[in-house]
Amino acid sequence: MTDLGLPEDIEACLFDLDGVVTRTAVVHAAAWKEMFDAFLRERDGEGFAPFTAADYDAYVDGRPRADGVRTFLASRGIELPAGGPDDPPAAATVHGLGNRKNELLLARIRTDGVEPYASTLAYLHVVRARGLRTAIVSSSANCRDVLRSIDAEDLFDVRIDGVVAAGRGLPGKPAPDTFLAAAAELGVEPARAAVFEDALAGMDAGRAGKFGYVVGVDRVGQAEALYAHGADTVVTDLSELGGDA
Repeated sequence: MTDLGLPEDIEACLFDLDGVVTRTAVVHAAAWKEMFDAFLRERDGEGFAPFTAADYDAYVDGRPRADGVRTFLASRGIELPAGGPDDPPAAATVHGLGNRKNELLLARIRTDGVEPYASTLAYLHVVRARGLRTAIVSSSANCRDVLRSIDAEDLFDVRIDGVVAAGRGLPGKPAPDTFLAAAAELGVEPARAAVFEDALAGMDAGRAGKFGYVVGVDRVGQAEALYAHGADTVVTDLSELGGDA
């Protein structure tokens, strides 16, 4: 292992955004809860079963927006028409609910701003100084704007986000396709790339893509689940990996 906490043959690092680079995972979770609770209350009345943190981890975290809506609703035995990406937030469709969540998310970001993990930015600087290539791999359609807001866009050689994935028809996590696309753009074999993720779906993607090393970032006390879903190591912060991060 190197002093970056990575195997010697790793040539590239592929980072998730929310929960790894930025502290937006908690904002996403709150927006999902606000949206789903309002939907369930309207559908089932005041006795509805609310959206929980466990629901977020199991069905939503790390997935493309529409997939998160669809997967959670299926867990409750609810089916809605898919609709289309341009559905208004009030539409009773999968995409409508997803757009409603995004509206709530953007409002929260505008109010509270976006805060990066300073240790992750420090680790990125060290990784790049050592000659490793870097990519951001996120299901978020707001990825570029978020990176710009924290002045971190230049820390990544490649960006594969929700916009890019939709344009290329790439399935989102837990499928490995977005990570594989990032590795391909970097000119690196998956076996020589490390994945940094906080979501269980991201762990599944790292394992399915046969990446050389999968780092689980445990911000919420789910280390055991991260290992079960494919992590090679789990840290609570990237400073634990070394590299003076």
